[in-house]
Amino acid sequence: MDQPRSNNEGQPGLVPAALFGLCPQCGARSLFEGLARFAPKCPACGLDYSQFNVGDGPAAFLTMVIGALVVGLALWVQLAFEPPFWVHVVLWVPMTAAAVIWGLRAGKAALLAAEYRRGAKEAGGSDLQGE
Repeated sequence: MDQPRSNNEGQPGLVPAALFGLCPQCGARSLFEGLARFAPKCPACGLDYSQFNVGDGPAAFLTMVIGALVVGLALWVQLAFEPPFWVHVVLWVPMTAAAVIWGLRAGKAALLAAEYRRGAKEAGGSDLQGE
């Protein structure tokens, strides 16, 4: 695994990397290949993104948070304004889709940038203590 540089010169901070999909090593906007799929590597500096294991943590967290917000807002709109059903569909389906996609991109990018900054890697035989 490429080790992070000791100085952070030229590297984006965690928040900009998460919000804009920046490479944690060089700052190029090259982190994503699709809506929420990582590119194989950075074309600018060659950092291999496949060495990082972000997992499904952001998806599980987003499901609960966004689901709770949308249900709460939908109940409030229904009780306050009593709109027809189609209004709920027009409001909540696009809002939920946009929030999930944006949230997944930001969450996955933040976790990858944090792993890079801390030099995280998968546990191996040398990582086990006491054996």
